Amino acid sequence: MENSVDRERVAAAVRELLSAIGSDPDSAELASTPFRVADAYSEFFAGVGQDPAVFLTDSVPVGDDTGELVLLRDITLRSVCEHHLLPFRGRAHIAYRPGSRVVGLSALPRVVQSLAARPQVQERLGEQIAQTLEDGLEPRGVLVVLEASHGCVSDRGVLQAEAVTVTVASRGVFVDPVEQTAVFALLGAGASRAADNAGNTDNGGAVS
Repeated sequence: MENSVDRERVAAAVRELLSAIGSDPDSAELASTPFRVADAYSEFFAGVGQDPAVFLTDSVPVGDDTGELVLLRDITLRSVCEHHLLPFRGRAHIAYRPGSRVVGLSALPRVVQSLAARPQVQERLGEQIAQTLEDGLEPRGVLVVLEASHGCVSDRGVLQAEAVTVTVASRGVFVDPVEQTAVFALLGAGASRAADNAGNTDNGGAVS
């Protein structure tokens, strides 16, 4: 799928930004910086315009042989906050209770990466992942737990370098707190924090 990032325009904008902060974009130290930033932004925002549902099209029917739960934990998460264009990074944990179909496990990180590779807030990202799985697999339930540290919290403003934001998004049977607790137990200590913080998140994705 073609990347939608216009590298030339990004490089030109970075040159203007460097000038605006009082630096010389033509100096030996900064001459290549606009193009490096353009290449980085091409990675950071590769998911803009991409449909994450394409990664779920290769699902397979399994009938009554699905088991009770599919859980993939510790998926690497990297995104960029839409309010300050600063990174946030951490882990995603995805659980779903299959209906009639399952998908290859590598599809789940691809959905996360696609939705994360665009200007985001963590609260929306978790909901988008859950809804993509709900629409694409029609499971009996979906639970998405995200844990992330935000540059807009750690590197500016309140300067809380150790703060971690936990968000929970649920669909189907996992709207039930009892059902959620069983998954949190499998996830361990990290998800115990999620259980404690569900509905009372740090809101690191919000304007600070």
